[in-house]
Amino acid sequence: MAKTKLTTRRHQRIRRHLRVRKKVNGTPDRPRLVVYRSLTQMEGQLVDDTRSATLFGLSTLAPELRERRSGEGLTKTEISRQAGKLLAERAREKGITRVVFDRGGYIYHGRVKAFAEGAREGGLEF
Repeated sequence: MAKTKLTTRRHQRIRRHLRVRKKVNGTPDRPRLVVYRSLTQMEGQLVDDTRSATLFGLSTLAPELRERRSGEGLTKTEISRQAGKLLAERAREKGITRVVFDRGGYIYHGRVKAFAEGAREGGLEF
């Protein structure tokens, strides 16, 4: 069975993600901020790897962001930046100010970069 371009591209991203995960670990003091990028959406989660627990997450499908997207006609990159800000605000409410950024095997560019910059603007340090 021949490998398709789609499966090899997906496997390459997973391999990159595993390579990043060797060095990046989340602790209770400094959880890991994981991003996932699909074709249309972005998602971020704060993970404590010592307990193997997701503290909380946020997607661009959140009701607050959905209203902004439909009302203002923002691009996917702008929505990603706002999602990062909103995630940072919720993290600060729970007392989390420092995180470790896990880009998930994606290139630090475009929506992934916008999400990270939005989280920094919202008050997270990484």
